Amino acid sequence: MLFDMKLFSHWLVAALSIGIAAYIVPGVTITFVGALVAAVVLGALHLFIRPLLLLLTLPITILTLGLFSLVINALLVMSAAFFVPGFSVANFWSAFLFALVLSFVNWVFHIWSRP
Repeated sequence: MLFDMKLFSHWLVAALSIGIAAYIVPGVTITFVGALVAAVVLGALHLFIRPLLLLLTLPITILTLGLFSLVINALLVMSAAFFVPGFSVANFWSAFLFALVLSFVNWVFHIWSRP
């Protein structure tokens, strides 16, 4: 029961973060239902695809001192926008900025949720 509530609250916070980031970043539009679905899709992409991409691009990530992982995050955002109706990203730079803002908003929510 507690695990279900915690999972539900994380999902809502992720959807809220996506909505806030979409509001801030020009070139990104999302609907309410799109934010809820995008939270699930982005979570799944980050859980299953991102580790594989980080492993495959490890040499360039090391060469760029980790900055290439931001490119991977932007590509995952563009992938989520492709799969989720009601979520659109205009171009790569909008996705890049969206990923940065989303990381910052998630960090702020994480700081607030600490006991």
